[in-house]
Amino acid sequence: MKSSLDDPELTELATGFTVRDYKTARDAKTREAIADAICRRFTDRYIDPASDAPKKHGFTMMAISCLMIEALESFRQGWKTTDDKGQSAFCFFFDTEDAFKEFRGYAQYFYRNVRCGILHQAEPARGWRIVRNGPLFDPNTRTINAARFLRKLRGVLNDFCDRLKGAAWDSTDWKNVPEGLAANRRLVLTEGSMQLREIPLRRGR
Repeated sequence: MKSSLDDPELTELATGFTVRDYKTARDAKTREAIADAICRRFTDRYIDPASDAPKKHGFTMMAISCLMIEALESFRQGWKTTDDKGQSAFCFFFDTEDAFKEFRGYAQYFYRNVRCGILHQAEPARGWRIVRNGPLFDPNTRTINAARFLRKLRGVLNDFCDRLKGAAWDSTDWKNVPEGLAANRRLVLTEGSMQLREIPLRRGR
């Protein structure tokens, strides 16, 4: 039996949804199949492992949430990479998502102290705190409820995928999705095919 190492088209973009499945759905303009795959991709790889773990930790929830925001925003913006766009991803996200309106005006601080703090020092910086109870965000104490944050993120994902199902195939939403799907699996889209290639990783992010 062939594997994805033998045939890149067998690479799974989401559970039960391969590159070949994507190309078939894309060519048939089957929006629901692709939107459902995107939802599974984020749910299976980000949300469920943090939400359903026997031993939960707010730091893990927040780290995964930060990864998911950048990945999801790359889908929505059509970015092949978030190099030099990391802070912009969080600014776009908090400015457009009403579920996270408490963070408006704090996006740059969140990026520097929560996202970069957890990524580079394994803890938030400059007095920001991560807990699993209380309000979503208390700006006075710079405290974030990671459990509530992740639950709201699930809602954002579901809304995004539902919007894709109802959007016209030639809409900006759908034009951006292949770029995000390709980048997040290190795939490159060409007119005739989708091929694997390695995207060089940049240091210092």
